[in-house]
Amino acid sequence: MTVELVEVVRSGFRECVHSGSVVILGTDGEPTLALGEVHVPIFPRSTNKPMQAITLLRNGFEPLDDAELAIATASHYGEPDHVALVERLLDRFGFDEKALECPPDLPQDERARAEALPEPRRVYMNCSGKHAAMLATCAVNGWPTEGYLDQSHPLQQAVIATITHLTGEPETDLGIDGCGLPIIPVSLVNLARAFAAMATAAPGSPQRRVADAIRANPRVISGTNAPDLLTMQATPGLVCKIGADGVHAGALPDGTAFAYKIADGHDRARIPLTLAILHRMGVEWTAAHAELAAPPVLGGGARVGVIRAIPGVV
Repeated sequence: MTVELVEVVRSGFRECVHSGSVVILGTDGEPTLALGEVHVPIFPRSTNKPMQAITLLRNGFEPLDDAELAIATASHYGEPDHVALVERLLDRFGFDEKALECPPDLPQDERARAEALPEPRRVYMNCSGKHAAMLATCAVNGWPTEGYLDQSHPLQQAVIATITHLTGEPETDLGIDGCGLPIIPVSLVNLARAFAAMATAAPGSPQRRVADAIRANPRVISGTNAPDLLTMQATPGLVCKIGADGVHAGALPDGTAFAYKIADGHDRARIPLTLAILHRMGVEWTAAHAELAAPPVLGGGARVGVIRAIPGVV
């Protein structure tokens, strides 16, 4: 069963409720809070991306800088700096946009989308940085670049091996993610443990390089006013990554970690719940945290309510 986690209050009236499951881990990797179905596998969606990037580093991909490694983990908004990084990565390894096997899309950022209309492109797709880095890894290893999405491709076999190792999940039937890549079901407990392992890994290791690149480039992995950008800007040392349909996972430098899944997948529940979790984890509270924790509900352009984690639950 899931648990009621976030409520939308309008004019003093509880208008909506978002339920889900959440786990918080202590420094020993054991749950200090477990609500709902934390041991049941879910599709982690883009919270997989840091683990996929670890696979690329382990298999010879060498980014020019942290920004290039960050774009390989990104669910980016398709803004000009994001597209420039993706195109730089493609150019560096001799590919053009047509080699990407992610679907064409429009930028998620409103301004970038308005400028791009009416032309969807593969580089605008939020996963294009990961796909470009996967092509680069195929080039380094002499693997086929056509069909790199296929579960049987050497690259995807390496990804599966890495994620099952990092999460401790047994191999099982795979799904297909929104960008077309195979996706491995992972429980929230094991997803949080994988993020804790990244945050506390030895300096210079693939896990730590990915964590440090994300920490240093939260805008690259997301975009203007994105949840990960806002949360990491307010919380030094945090490494976190959202996934589609209400998934989020992250860890602090001491190895405390969290993962959750909002049952209805609604994005508006994401930031209030993440902030409540960070408060529970002992993050030093600031005005920036307080503002993020209670997004306004508007009526006629004025604040008439709030979106908040249900008091006393997390």
